[in-house]
Amino acid sequence: MDRAIILSAGQGSRLGHMVDNRPKCLIDFGGRTLLDRQLDCLDANGVREAVVVTGFHDELVNEALSNRTAGPNVRAVYNPFYKVADNLGSLFMARDELSGDCLVWNGDTLVSDPLMARVIANQRQGICVTIDRKDSYDSDDMKVVVDDDGRLRSIGKRISAGVNGESIGLLAFRSGGAERFLEAIERDIRTPEGTTIWYLRVIHHLAQQSDVWTFDIAGEEWGEVDFPQDVERARELVARWDSKGDSAAA
Repeated sequence: MDRAIILSAGQGSRLGHMVDNRPKCLIDFGGRTLLDRQLDCLDANGVREAVVVTGFHDELVNEALSNRTAGPNVRAVYNPFYKVADNLGSLFMARDELSGDCLVWNGDTLVSDPLMARVIANQRQGICVTIDRKDSYDSDDMKVVVDDDGRLRSIGKRISAGVNGESIGLLAFRSGGAERFLEAIERDIRTPEGTTIWYLRVIHHLAQQSDVWTFDIAGEEWGEVDFPQDVERARELVARWDSKGDSAAA
C-alpha cells in the first residue's frame, strides 16, 4: 500500500464530556491515543505514508503528530468544514491523496495488526470494503448487502432487507480504484446533498454502476468508538492485544 488516509476531523460529540477539549482520535487507550495506535498499526504492516485529515482542535492533533518519533511519514490536511460537512467533505479536502494503492480508514476504528495484515495482503483489485459478520445489526451499524461472490450491492445505515454484514470503516483501493472513487467524489460533492452525506454513500452509488468488492474479516478483532460504552470495550480490547504482544495494534 502506498499510503493510508485517516479521517480524524470530527469531535465525536456522542462521547460527551470526553471530547469537550480534545477530538476523539486523542482519547487514550492503554497508554497510547487512538490515532497513535492507528499509525503504529500501519507501521507494523509496512505502510510508510499516512495522511491525517484534521478538524476539531487540529492544533492538538498536529502537536501529537509532531511528538511522534517513529512510524509512517505523516502529514496533516485540515478540513475547515468539519462542523457543517460530513466525512465526504474530509475526503474532498484530501482528494489529492486519492491515487495509486491506498487505504481510507475511519479515525474512530481500532483494528488488530493481524486484521490489517489481511486487508493489505488481499489482492482484490479496484475498490474493496472491509466487512464483518454478526448475528444481528442495529440502527447505528453501517450495514451491507453482499452477493455470494463478494460483490457489494448496498451499503448504508438505513438498509433493512437482505443485510448480511457491516462495514468496519476500512477500505482498500488498488489498480485504479482510488481514481474511480475520486471521480465519484468530485461528482457527488457538487450535488445539493453533497456536503451532508457520508463517503460510503458515494461507494453505494458506485456499486449500482460497476463492481465494488468486499473483504470479509469475520473472526478478526476490531472496535468502533462512537459512544462512552465503546471506549471501555475498546480499552479492554487493546489491553488484550497488548498482553499478547500485539503492541502495535491500532
